[in-house]
Amino acid sequence: MTGPALVPDTLVANGVRLHFRRGGSGPPVVLLHGWPQTGHCWRHVAGPLAADHTVIVPDLRGYGASDKPTSGMDKRTMAADVSALVRHLGFDRVAVVGHDRGGRVAHRWALDRPEEVTRLAVLDIAPTRATWQRMDAELGAKYWHWLFHLQPDLPERLAGADVEGYLRYFLEKWTYAREGLEPSAIAEYVRAFSQPGALRCGFDDYRADAVDSRHDEEDFGAGRRVTQPLLALWGAEGVMGQTLPMLDLWREYADDVSGRGIERCAHFVPEERPQEVIEELRTFLAEA
Repeated sequence: MTGPALVPDTLVANGVRLHFRRGGSGPPVVLLHGWPQTGHCWRHVAGPLAADHTVIVPDLRGYGASDKPTSGMDKRTMAADVSALVRHLGFDRVAVVGHDRGGRVAHRWALDRPEEVTRLAVLDIAPTRATWQRMDAELGAKYWHWLFHLQPDLPERLAGADVEGYLRYFLEKWTYAREGLEPSAIAEYVRAFSQPGALRCGFDDYRADAVDSRHDEEDFGAGRRVTQPLLALWGAEGVMGQTLPMLDLWREYADDVSGRGIERCAHFVPEERPQEVIEELRTFLAEA
């Protein structure tokens, strides 16, 4: 799984410095990461896609080598960041792929700026509003981290005492093999979240749910939906695949939905099953 190398760069977009990697040529596609990760999560996917696409892989606001502001972790602002970034790079319309929290940013981008998003792929994520509506005892037990991260100050205090131990819990437990990701990837994520402000920003991403939920309710009430083709992929052995009717949920919020669960895979889809993700994305993007 090789392809053109992606070159790192930094731009000020929407008032924050965003670190990103760019490579390849052809129709542009933006890859957005989730928590507790950075753009590094696309390392197995970005190069092969860059063989026939211009691939842009940012570290979202608050993550990785991007700025760690004390505000603006709501998905509307984060989507405005990446929108400004791609426009700085000379692109008016892009395909967007988001994993985990990056999928929530991608969803918001498609709703707020539909003229900019040609196609939308969401990996191992259900619509935020739909997830909250189904938050019962079973889902709450599996999504305890979401509720914990909403609390002020305490997550930083506890996780900050052992950043590696806290991240390893998720990076290992949320994989199908339960062996975790490769050591070099874990080391990179631990390094990234050990930087000043990084834990706070990651938790603020979750704490923005009050604002994000208000935006979602406003859109749903107004009948705004994703009109672009939407591809949903998820780990068949993860929480999503075993708990939620993923395609049915996305069809409540989007007009043209396709997708499937990927076998022998849990949450970290681009890293656990990169070849299948590459094949699915190439087919999906080629339909444009």
